[in-house]
Amino acid sequence: MKENKIKQVIVVRKDLNMRRGKEAAQVAHASMAVFFNRMSFSYRNELKYINYDEFTEPMLQWMNDSFTKVVVGVETEEEIYELKRLADEAEIVNAIIKDNGLTEFKGKRTTTALAIGPDYSDKIDKITGHLKLR
Repeated sequence: MKENKIKQVIVVRKDLNMRRGKEAAQVAHASMAVFFNRMSFSYRNELKYINYDEFTEPMLQWMNDSFTKVVVGVETEEEIYELKRLADEAEIVNAIIKDNGLTEFKGKRTTTALAIGPDYSDKIDKITGHLKLR
C-alpha cells in the first residue's frame, strides 16, 4: 500500500513574467499565509501563546515532518481562482497572494500565487496533478 504523504503545492502565474526573486518571494508568502491566516493568540501571565486550534491535522503533521513543497505554474489569474475554488470544495486549506504592486505591476494589486495545503498528496493531486513544475 502506498503511503499518503503530506505536501503543499504553490501555484504561480507564469503570465506575469515576474523576476526570479519576486516569484520566490510570492511563493514564500503563499506558503506562510496558509498558517498565518489560521493563527490566533492567547495571553497568560503576560505571555503570548500561539493557538493551533484552527490548524488541520495535515498542517500539524507537515510542521513536524519534511515541509514538502511543490511549485507549479499556470498561465492566467482565472486558473488561480478556479484552483482555489476546487481546493475550497475539497476542504483543503489554501491562501491567495495579492502583491501590492510596489516593485512590479505598476502600482496595481495583482494576484500572483496560491498555496494549496498542506494536505494529503492524493487530495491535492486531484486538483494540481496536471500542472507543470516551475
